[in-house]
Amino acid sequence: MSDVDVVVIGGGPAGSTTSTLIAQNGHKVRLFEREKFPRFHIGESLIPETYWVLKRLNMLPKMRNSPFVEKVSVQFVSQHGKISEPFYFTDHNPHECSQTWQVLRSEFDLMMLNNAREHGVDVQEGVRVREVLFEGERAVGVRVQYEDGRLEEVSAKVVVDASGQTAFIGNKFNLLVKDPELKKGAVWTYWKGALRDPGRDGGATLVIQTKGKKGWFWYIPLHNDIMSVGIVRAFDELFAGNRDHELIYNEEVEGCEEITRRLSNATRCDKYYATKDYSYKSKQCAGDGWVLVGDAHGFLDPLYSSGVLLALKSGQLAADTISEGLTLGDTSAAQLGKWGPDFNEGMDRMRRLVCEYYDGFSFGRFVKKHPHYKGHLTDLLIGNLFNDHVGEVFPYMDEMREEMALAQA
Repeated sequence: MSDVDVVVIGGGPAGSTTSTLIAQNGHKVRLFEREKFPRFHIGESLIPETYWVLKRLNMLPKMRNSPFVEKVSVQFVSQHGKISEPFYFTDHNPHECSQTWQVLRSEFDLMMLNNAREHGVDVQEGVRVREVLFEGERAVGVRVQYEDGRLEEVSAKVVVDASGQTAFIGNKFNLLVKDPELKKGAVWTYWKGALRDPGRDGGATLVIQTKGKKGWFWYIPLHNDIMSVGIVRAFDELFAGNRDHELIYNEEVEGCEEITRRLSNATRCDKYYATKDYSYKSKQCAGDGWVLVGDAHGFLDPLYSSGVLLALKSGQLAADTISEGLTLGDTSAAQLGKWGPDFNEGMDRMRRLVCEYYDGFSFGRFVKKHPHYKGHLTDLLIGNLFNDHVGEVFPYMDEMREEMALAQA
């Protein structure tokens, strides 16, 4: 049995972030990833607030020198094809952090994992964690299996579960709770030669509403002339009738004039992918000797592209409490989970914004009535979720929703 300070399960953005920041503080970290990178993953659009975590990771120079498409805005297209003015992040905050990237996750995740190596993390790929080891209720290490079948037990003061939707510890203790409202599904694929808007708008994420507001398409420009295009709607509607993914996707595309227009000269260059019922959150983020980060803690929704931000932010917050706990000799649930309440509050703020969109709330009408709160909405959209001031907007949204309900009564 070998001994380390921290074992991290999973080498995605949450795992690489957590391990890198802990290693920066001089602690011994081993990370086990079952796959060999690069590997496919969805979740390609970053939002501006990721800048601050990437800065701490020393990733910004790598991002600037990467081939990733620069993203400075987002646009919304209504069910009737009306395209909004570009939502430029720099208009709200004229700082470098307002420019972000559209990333091919196979390349981005490999960059992040190699960055962890550069910071002293012992990264092991192609190694499966078979079991998290416990003494009573305290996690004390893991049992791993190498490609040749060899087993090894690794003891650790803290085990970080960054295993994504595998959710090692969350499933073991039945901690994951599905979102009662966000029961969505998605089908997507990739295209070459799809229409891109000119100039700086060419890197924008488009959110394109379908007829009847039944769902929406994401339209995300990647490098190498690749466009990621996916449909999201209620999963019981999207997957009704036992149809294959190609048929589902093509029917949705044919029903959306804006997508049809943008793909008219494009060629599909990948298979069809699908996922459903993906919104959930753990009842707790930590226990004695263990912590959950990224998708192992929870996943919200692809709308507003918050996935990578929540992975990076949870990894950063968890890493800070773990490093502090190791210094203090305290790896209790209370210490390791100190970051949870503030993080969950921020996650709930983004969830509120997502639910309002699906419920048909008019953000344009709201901004016209309350122009002084446009900045609060912008903060939420760029991922500035963890400052209490952004929550000031919600009572006014409630007030407007009540007014709309009375007008329709």
